[in-house]
Amino acid sequence: MREHPVAVAVTDDLRRSRLTVFFRFLLAVPHVVWLVLWTIVVWIVWVVAWIVTLVLGRLPAGLHRFFAAYVTYRAHLTAYLTFAADPFPGFAGGSGYPVDVAIAPPVRQNRWKTLFRPVLSIPTLSFWFVSWTVAILGWFVGLFLGRIGRGLRDLGVLGVGYRARVRSYVFFLTDRFPTPDPEVILESLGPPPEHPVRLVGPRDDLRLSRVTVFFRLALLIPHLVWLYLWGLLVWIAALVQWLGTLIMGRPIGVLHRFISRFVRQLVHVNEFGFLVANPFPGFTGAPGSYPLDVELPPPSRQSRLKTLFRLLLAYPALAVSGALNGLLFVDAVLTWFAALAIGRAPLGMRNLSAYAVRYLAQLYAYIFFLTDAYPNSSPLEGAAPADVLAVAALDPAA
Repeated sequence: MREHPVAVAVTDDLRRSRLTVFFRFLLAVPHVVWLVLWTIVVWIVWVVAWIVTLVLGRLPAGLHRFFAAYVTYRAHLTAYLTFAADPFPGFAGGSGYPVDVAIAPPVRQNRWKTLFRPVLSIPTLSFWFVSWTVAILGWFVGLFLGRIGRGLRDLGVLGVGYRARVRSYVFFLTDRFPTPDPEVILESLGPPPEHPVRLVGPRDDLRLSRVTVFFRLALLIPHLVWLYLWGLLVWIAALVQWLGTLIMGRPIGVLHRFISRFVRQLVHVNEFGFLVANPFPGFTGAPGSYPLDVELPPPSRQSRLKTLFRLLLAYPALAVSGALNGLLFVDAVLTWFAALAIGRAPLGMRNLSAYAVRYLAQLYAYIFFLTDAYPNSSPLEGAAPADVLAVAALDPAA
């Protein structure tokens, strides 16, 4: 795939000023006023740009600079408001911000894509509520820790990058349809540390059966009934596991295996239901029984303090999961139509959905005491510690 004309660059060091974090939304008031005024002008100019691009087959350089400055400014302001970056942004959309975008010069564009650009842009409007979740959690984290976690920052950057590409598409800076693929948008970032819960299996098989896609909801019914009945026992087992882990400092082996099968089954059903994978899953949650499987850790020592307050500690992760579930639903609807038309899942949407499912697996593994490793909200797949150190040596922002 050729390089995307809208690139994201991150030089943020994760440190946050508690003072500016506390007053962040108040400090942003002048930006909000300026944004409203600039946006009114932008949409008036948009009508002219649409007609000119239809006639000339490209956006004139002056209009390109005007829209590019606006898109860049919106990216900086979004990064500031979602705590993906810390410095107060400028008002002109210049370069050099810790979360920045670089937009390629104007090129020729397809007139048919330009003609139907307003309609083609509708499916891209699905990431806004995730950014609000990141903003709320980022405020609390930045205020109490004086820094923000790598995972939460990466999720914020994903929202900034995707929305910048959406606006670049809407404002005729490019006719490349924006992809929500985390691996593409965050390609300039190194991988985070590897989490003990991860997806394993082939990542390049995008084929989906049109027949099973069409009847996907009906095919899910027996699995949903089975998961509900199984889940009743799992919650009882989890209570016993909680007490056992508090006493022994490690989970009870037989309960760990029982709950692991349930979490694995839950992941398989989510992958099938949300069109991340194609085969009809089994009912046992056996390891290796599904093409895109989840790897779960064996029983090991866990912090008793984390175990005691596990459900309370899980609340921020539940908020992130709730936002991602909404995104997952929208992604599945769009993938359903795409799969019926072309017989496969679009790569970007499949990778975004796989990330959401992976996070759900990490959340359940944490809640059910399979691990005390907190869910990693970074949309990027983790790497082994040695690989992370090698990347960090080359890129401090990683």
